[in-house]
Amino acid sequence: MQAQETQNEGLKRAYRLTVTVADIEARIDAEVKKLAPQIKMPGFRPGKVPANLVKKMHREQLMQDALNSSIQDGVQKTITDNKLRPATQPHVHLDHDYAPGKDAVVDFHFEVLPAIPTVAIDDLNLERLQVEAEGSEVDSALERLAGGQKRFEAAAKSYKAATGDQIVIDFEGKVDGVPFDGGKGEGMAVELGSGQLIPGFEDQMVGLKANDEKLINVTFPADYGSKDLAGKAATFDIVVGEVRKPAEAKLDDDMAKTFGLESLDKLKELMKIQVEQELNGLTRTYMKRQLLDQLAAAHDFEVPPAMVEAEFEQIWAQLEQEVEREEDPAAARAEMEAEREDYRDIAVRRVRLGLLLSEIGQGNGVEVSGQEMNMLVQQAAQQYRPEDRQRFVQYLQENPMAAAQLRAPLFEDKVVDFLFEKAKISDKTVTRAELEAAIEAEPEAKPAKKAPAKKAAAKKEAAPAAEEKPAKKAAPKKEAAAKEEKPAAKKAAPKKK
Repeated sequence: MQAQETQNEGLKRAYRLTVTVADIEARIDAEVKKLAPQIKMPGFRPGKVPANLVKKMHREQLMQDALNSSIQDGVQKTITDNKLRPATQPHVHLDHDYAPGKDAVVDFHFEVLPAIPTVAIDDLNLERLQVEAEGSEVDSALERLAGGQKRFEAAAKSYKAATGDQIVIDFEGKVDGVPFDGGKGEGMAVELGSGQLIPGFEDQMVGLKANDEKLINVTFPADYGSKDLAGKAATFDIVVGEVRKPAEAKLDDDMAKTFGLESLDKLKELMKIQVEQELNGLTRTYMKRQLLDQLAAAHDFEVPPAMVEAEFEQIWAQLEQEVEREEDPAAARAEMEAEREDYRDIAVRRVRLGLLLSEIGQGNGVEVSGQEMNMLVQQAAQQYRPEDRQRFVQYLQENPMAAAQLRAPLFEDKVVDFLFEKAKISDKTVTRAELEAAIEAEPEAKPAKKAPAKKAAAKKEAAPAAEEKPAKKAAPKKEAAAKEEKPAAKKAAPKKK
């Protein structure tokens, strides 16, 4: 096999590989020699089928397999011989004039990782803003928790239900006067205005009081889950059992018991731990932002365009989801489109920082252990149905890129921790409001063309893919659920439950 370089521009490389007929035939002969003893054929004793007969019968498949393996080996040998570090999977194209019995000419191209200059990590200076998890912080968290707990208490029998109240009903539904399966129930509690029931149902219950009876007229949505009911008009005979008004949640032992805790004191202990974790997360977010800004300001090198494009597409997809949740999606999309190049600048920065962190980690012995990787895999597997978990594990074993994506956030966290240990850190005690304001502030290292401030997290924090984000408001955790980076590999992963 011979490879000739056809492009060497920046980080782009292209080669033309010639795979000779002799190499292909040699691979076919080697494969036939390996397969012949295993083949059974009428008229021959097991393992005694002549090699030339095996080759004749399976010529087409053997030829295809030999050609593919020759190309793969040739591409890999070219990369190894030229000491290249591919940033992307090589794109391979077989000459359209190829026919069996001829030399195969293959063109392939890819992008390489840049030569990263010595990373400056000895002069890092970081400020650590800390908030003490005092009683007021815990009390505020408890108040937020109580505010999020909806509780209803029985109203007077003469009280008429309003939007926001809860109404308890017995009901029976009919289509064309005939009851339908699943259309009957007793003691169902519905919060009026919640959208729990099909459109129009809850509106017709406003003004009802205990023991009232009413005929509700509705039409099932066209996309309703049951095809037999979708788009059809229906009636529901309802009887109101009780009307309940919203009641203020009380911080007491009873509320603690709704979270599986025995007392309010136990709830406070748990909330204190979670508040501390939340505040530590905010502190880390601020420190990591400073760290990334300093690294970005001190290093400037070319990055692979394909990696930038992939990162940009990820940012753009996130923004498109956010746009759909805006009050005026059209205006938000127009603003987003106007700032497209700013977001591309952010993608460049993210890729550059990702390469920097990878270089720092590899150069300083930072690694994810086998035990840590096994824990990541098991956590990610819990997001799938029990019968699909082993298939997911096998998927990761067969797709190194998917496994690398799962490993990447933990590897990055470990590199960041390593850099924190190297940095000179000054501590400062602040309030939560001051810490949150510091996180929301514009980062020091801006894209080349300064973009207007924006709500989207991608615009505020130009960090690698596994960027630090502020922790959510503390609340008791009933069950921990591991988050997983979606694998980007050719073979489909099992569907999550």
